[in-house]
Parts: sequence; structure tokens; C-alpha cells
Amino acid sequence: MGKIIGICNQKGGTGKTTSAINLATYLALAGNKVLLIDLDPQANATSGLGINRHNIKQGIYHVLIEGLDLREVLLDTAINNLWVAPSNLDLTGAEVELVGILGREHRLKKALLKEKDNFDFMIIDSPPSLGLLTINVLCAADSVLIPVQCEYYALEGLTQLVNTINLVKENLNPNLAIEGVLLTMADYRTNLTKEVIEEARNYFKEKIYDTVIPRNIRLTESPSFGQPIALYDKDSIGAQKYAELTREFLGLSAANKPGV
Repeated sequence: MGKIIGICNQKGGTGKTTSAINLATYLALAGNKVLLIDLDPQANATSGLGINRHNIKQGIYHVLIEGLDLREVLLDTAINNLWVAPSNLDLTGAEVELVGILGREHRLKKALLKEKDNFDFMIIDSPPSLGLLTINVLCAADSVLIPVQCEYYALEGLTQLVNTINLVKENLNPNLAIEGVLLTMADYRTNLTKEVIEEARNYFKEKIYDTVIPRNIRLTESPSFGQPIALYDKDSIGAQKYAELTREFLGLSAANKPGV
């Protein structure tokens, strides 16, 4: 059975979608069957893989609200072994529509469980909020990966997210765990970045990945071309770091996993 990982941070601009796209990509390049689920109404994970969100007739909204089978909305990507459950603007109203639905917190989990055996990993890109869509992610996920940008106030608000994770664990998903905390947008020319990294490591201890994602113009550019960094510029420092993160995530060395 595959593993479901939610990528969550209610604060915007943390590199959440960039991390979802590129971790999913490198996991697929390593030979895993991967599904990326775009649960953000902005649909940036969808467009970041080269899919026009305006052409989506059936997406994750129809799975959540209308009970459509997940398999019916999956789309191929330019990466072998990587599929996407796309999002579009329909998802904007889902928070309100979910309120009146019985078992609203478990709609996503119910849909994903039918396909869980068919994938090694399901990666969910969550919206930048702690609303019902994110609660659905936390109820469906086996674990949560939290991206944190190396900026002032970066750790503010994380207490709220961790508290929400703990509440979901106590009441809705007892097996939920924190997969890891990923530091992003690091600029080693500044003392602030070093201070945030040190503070984060003190707070999250062993949950912090050794890999730190730096600020990188190629990472910033790649979504506008509809390509993960592995296709857009595989030799960039951003690509190297997401490949490194994937090796760390899998717990394998580069020598053991030449596809990464």
C-alpha cells in the first residue's frame, strides 16, 4: 500500500507548491508510481506541470463534492510514472459546499483509499489555509511535510499548524505524523537565514531535513514554463537540492538509487 503525504503550511509563499511538484517529480524519476493531488484552488501545481487549468472539465473538485471516482480525473504528465489529479477555479467554492456534506472531513480520504494500492506515493498540495480542504488533507494523509521559508516571522503561525495537526490526530486521524520540516528559500548571504535555520533546528530537532532549498531563479522560473525543475534545468542548484531532498526522503544514498 502506498503512502499519502500532505504538504501543508497555512502561510503562503513558503515554497509549498514548488516542493510538492519537485518532490513528486524526483520520486517518479526514482522509479516510484506517484500521484500529485492539487487541492489548492489556485491550481498552481496543475499549471506547474504544464496543464492548462482552464481546460479542466473534471478535477479534484468533482471528486470531493460530486463523488466522482478519482481515477476518472487523473491526467498524465511529461514525467514517466507521475500523474496529477488537477484543480481549477471550481475548487474555490468547495470550502463552503463541504460544510453541508455528511462526513465532510473524510471526503478526500474516502476517494484516495480506493487508489492507494496503485501508487507508491500520493503527494497532496494543500491550500495556504487551515480550512476544510486542509482538514481533509490531514484526515487523508499518513504524514505531513511542512515547508518553512528562511525569512523573518517564518516560524510564527507554525504553532497553530502543529496544534491543528495534533487536534486532527486526537480526534480524526490517530496515525497522522509529521513527516519532516523542509527549510526553503535560503539565502546564505544573510545572517537572518542562518538564524532561522538554527531556530528551526532547535524547535523541530530531528524532524528537520538536512537538505535546505536555496533561493534559485531557475526554480522560480520553471512553473511559468509548465515544467518541474528536473525538466527545466536539471543542472541548477535548485534541481540538485530537490534531488538531494528526495534521496533523504527515501532514506537512500545516490549510489543506491541512480535514477534520482
